[in-house]
Amino acid sequence: MFGYYLTLALRSFKRNKALTALMVLAIALGIGACMTTLTVFHVLSGDPIPQKSDRLFYVQMDPESMQGYRPGGDPQDQMTRFDAEALLREKRADRQAMMTGGNVAVIPGRSGLMPFRSDARYTSADFFPMFDVPFLHGNGWGAKEDAARARVAVISHSLNLRLFSGANSVGKSLRLDQSDFTIVGVLDDWRPTPSFYDMNQDSFGEREDVFLPFSTSRDLKMGRNGSMNCWGDSRGDNTSVNAPCAWIQYWVELGGVDKVGTYRNYLGNYSEQQRKAGRFERPTNVRLSNVMQWLVYNKVVPADVVLQLWLGFGFLLVCLVNTVGLLLAKFLRRSGEIGVRRALGASRMDIFKQCLIEAGTVGLAGGVVGLGLSLLGLWAVRMQPASYAKLAHLDLGMLLITFALAIVASLLAGLLPAWRAMQVTPAIQLKSQ
Repeated sequence: MFGYYLTLALRSFKRNKALTALMVLAIALGIGACMTTLTVFHVLSGDPIPQKSDRLFYVQMDPESMQGYRPGGDPQDQMTRFDAEALLREKRADRQAMMTGGNVAVIPGRSGLMPFRSDARYTSADFFPMFDVPFLHGNGWGAKEDAARARVAVISHSLNLRLFSGANSVGKSLRLDQSDFTIVGVLDDWRPTPSFYDMNQDSFGEREDVFLPFSTSRDLKMGRNGSMNCWGDSRGDNTSVNAPCAWIQYWVELGGVDKVGTYRNYLGNYSEQQRKAGRFERPTNVRLSNVMQWLVYNKVVPADVVLQLWLGFGFLLVCLVNTVGLLLAKFLRRSGEIGVRRALGASRMDIFKQCLIEAGTVGLAGGVVGLGLSLLGLWAVRMQPASYAKLAHLDLGMLLITFALAIVASLLAGLLPAWRAMQVTPAIQLKSQ
C-alpha cells in the first residue's frame, strides 16, 4: 500500500504544482535555517577526544589568600608552578601533564626564509600519549628529557612543511630564541576542536607549532602567554617556583571510577598538607572535571551561537505552522475525492495514512532543497571573521539529520490536516456531487 499511496501523492503534486511548491519552500526554508545553526552548534559543542574524554581530568585547587574569599566559590582555574611540579613528581595518576602557552622566535636554517614568531606549548612528557597526539615522524620526549632540561622539540606538520619542505626532520636542528633544539618528533595533522587542554587561548583558533619541555622553557626563561592570577606579594619573577601566581594547566588520566575517587582524596590530602604548612589559607576546595565537564564549565560555545540555534528552531516552527495551513487547505479541497474513496470501502485509517505519506513526501522534497540552503548558509558562516567560522562544515551525521528532521517535521505538520481529512463524511460529500 505504501507504493500506491506514494503514487497518489506524486499525482497530487502534479495537479497542484503551485501549492506543492509553496509547501516544499516552507519546509526548505525552515530546514535550511535550522540545520545551519544546528551544524555550527554541533561543531562547537562536540567531544574533542571522544575515545577517552571520560578518562581525562582537569585538576583545580585553591591556593589563594583569604582576601576576597567567598564560601562555596570555584577554585582557581589554573595551578601554581609549585603545586603543578609537586603533583608531577609524585605521579599519582596513570598519566599527568603540566603545561602553559608560549611564543618563540623561529630562526630558519634555510636561505630565503625570514625569522618569524610562532605559538608554542611548554609541557611535560605525558602530554603526547595522554592526548593521543598522532606523529608523522619520530615521537615525543620522555621523563628523562624533562628532568635533564633537554633542548628537544616536537614541531607541527605545517611548520615542518615550511622549514623542511615536508621531509623527515627528526634529528635536525631548530633554532628558537637564540638556542638550538633537536627535533625529536613531527606531528601529523592534529586539531582537537575546541582546544580543551588550554581554555585560556582561542578555543577554535590556530594551534601551536612548537612543543618544548616545560623545564627547558623555564631554564631558558622563554616567553609565555595566557592568563595569570597573582595574589599576596608577587613581586619579582611571577613564573618562579615559589611565586604566588596561578598560570599552569594540569591534566591527569585516570582509568576507572575507583582511581578518580582515590585521586580526588589525594588532592584533598595534599591541599590539607599545604594548609598546615601555611601555603594555602582557604579551606580545601579541589575539583576534578572530565573533558566535557570542563568545556561546560568554561561555556565554550559562544552565547551568540546558542541564540542563533534557538532562532533557527523558532523559524522552523513558524514554517511548520504555515505548512499545516497549506496541507489543511490541500486535503480539504479534495473532500469529494476522499468521500468517494470512503464510499468504496477505504477506512478512516487508510485516509490518514495516505495523507501522512503525502506530507512525508513533501518533507523529503523540502529536505533536498533545505540541504542546498544549509550548504549556502554554512558558506555564509565561513565568510564571517569569527575564529570558529571555518569549522562550519556539514558532516555525514548532520546530512542524515537534515533529511530525518525534514521528514519528521513534515509528518508532524501533517497530523492535524490528515486527522481533519479522515473525518470527512462520505454521504455528505456524495450528495454534494
